[in-house]
Amino acid sequence: MSLYDIPLKTLTGEPVSLADYRDRAVLVVNVASKCGLTPQYAGLERLQKEYGERGLTVLGVPCNQFAGQEPGSAEEIQTFCSATYGVSFPLLEKTDVNGEGRHPLYAELVKTADAEGEAGDVQWNFEKFLIGRDGRVTRFRPRTEPDAPEIVAAIEDQLA
Repeated sequence: MSLYDIPLKTLTGEPVSLADYRDRAVLVVNVASKCGLTPQYAGLERLQKEYGERGLTVLGVPCNQFAGQEPGSAEEIQTFCSATYGVSFPLLEKTDVNGEGRHPLYAELVKTADAEGEAGDVQWNFEKFLIGRDGRVTRFRPRTEPDAPEIVAAIEDQLA
């Protein structure tokens, strides 16, 4: 099964898949509302605004697996994201990214190594996976800010 065939659901429970974004670069990020890295939402929204018309979609995936930092309901998550950070990019349903209940999307994504050659489990909230228009996945660890030169360069490379 390719990444594009994996069934997903939006935060409101509507079916969706990465096939809906096949002609775009997609930055998949496991997000949380009560994390020290939560301010990264602002940078993610800036990426969406700056590159959205050129073919980037940021896709937020709420996850409560790291110190219970995403405890809210779908409605609470949506309200927090829009009211606090003006998030306009799509959000998926709350998802497990590690362990036995790991979503099939993340089962595939975590096979990708980061810049240091490390694959495996998601380390924390705000780990980023850029799925290029060519289907190639590039992985960025949680502390890499959305506007970091390496992320911007990877996005630019996909949108050129």
